Amino acid sequence: MASCYFYMAFLPIYILILGFTILVDYLAGIYIEKSFGKRKLFFLIASLIANIGVLAFFKYYNFLNDSVSVFMGYFGYDSVIPKLEILLPIGLSFHTFQAMSYTIEVYRGQQKAERNFGIYALYVMFYPQLVAGPIERPQNLLYQFYQKHSFDFKRIVEGLKLMIFGFFMKLVIADRLALYVDSAYNNVSEHSGLTFIFSTIFFSFQIYGDFAGYSLIAIGSARVMGFKLMTNFNRPYFSRSISEFWKRWHISLSTWFKDYLYISMGGNRVSAAKWYFNLISVFTISGLWHGANWTFIIWGALNGFYLVFAVFSKKIRMAISHYFMMERFPRINNSIQVFITFTLICFAWIFFRANSVTDAILIIKKILFQTNSLYIGDIYQFVLSIIAIIILIGIELFQEAKTKKIFSIQPSDWFSESFIYIILIVLILLIGVFDGGQFIYFQF
Repeated sequence: MASCYFYMAFLPIYILILGFTILVDYLAGIYIEKSFGKRKLFFLIASLIANIGVLAFFKYYNFLNDSVSVFMGYFGYDSVIPKLEILLPIGLSFHTFQAMSYTIEVYRGQQKAERNFGIYALYVMFYPQLVAGPIERPQNLLYQFYQKHSFDFKRIVEGLKLMIFGFFMKLVIADRLALYVDSAYNNVSEHSGLTFIFSTIFFSFQIYGDFAGYSLIAIGSARVMGFKLMTNFNRPYFSRSISEFWKRWHISLSTWFKDYLYISMGGNRVSAAKWYFNLISVFTISGLWHGANWTFIIWGALNGFYLVFAVFSKKIRMAISHYFMMERFPRINNSIQVFITFTLICFAWIFFRANSVTDAILIIKKILFQTNSLYIGDIYQFVLSIIAIIILIGIELFQEAKTKKIFSIQPSDWFSESFIYIILIVLILLIGVFDGGQFIYFQF
């Protein structure tokens, strides 16, 4: 009931959409478990069609309609398909994927069908992660709804710490950087390439702070109540390759596409050409999942191309590294790899953030050929943005040092964890932006 109230606060009537998919998948799970052969496959397909159908109608109807209209316009025809004023249900892409993982796991025999309708409904619409993930698997979440969660002070403190860091990433990092990023990307013709270099770097941290911040708040709030959600981000900008980046960024979605689409297509256990096709196809579909715009499709395909190029160039890159004896300087080598990976990711973010493909191309042209001036705007806000990024990187450097030991810096005794969270609370209160609007991924 709490999750229903939470969801209906956005638009009450849309609870019927969620109720429809919950009922279909609840019944499908039971019939899938009872059935065999083609009949079993039939119920799975029916479930997938219901979920994808709802997603396609609300999220992609007008996009497909506009694309068809443009295509027909090239041949002098007008589209007769009406355009609808559709408001996208909040978190639609997230809870439909979570629902699909349930029926797929039941079909594969990895999860028993849930007979308690209330428990299954809660699995789909558990409000901490309902609107922007993490996208949970039934094996990780369903059984937790049967457990008794007693008061545990240590667990509550752990959850609150995660929430504090999440609020810091959202209010101090993301919403502050958004002020500069929006002014640049929403006025492409007025700014030079140097401005877009800064705004793109800022956006890379904005979207990270926004999305990872929400994930931490969701994971933390669930933890306070006694539930454990999966980790969704793992300091992705310290990645040394595109492949590693996607193992650290939006982990719940990356593993979803890997387990249910990439492996089903054959993964890398196919011919080289088919493997490359699988990589680009999965990432292109991932881009489409993010939004009904060609900018997202290009963003996804570009990341797929990065991975294919990495496979092609592996021997050449190893030869160059060996020639310059980079193995003797592992820290320098790691730093170069991190820098190159971050640069490639930032380039792809241009398409993700741009309002149109035309804007994205113009931004790239300006970065390459027009870097004669830098728009700073409010110097106070600009400096605060840079300081906020430095603080975030510093915190994550300490976290990375504690886990992978890839940096020589180690947290000293006086710089305790509690002291860090006190600083974060002070920063949130002093320089947090409290009118920054909704989370970016709410629109997905």
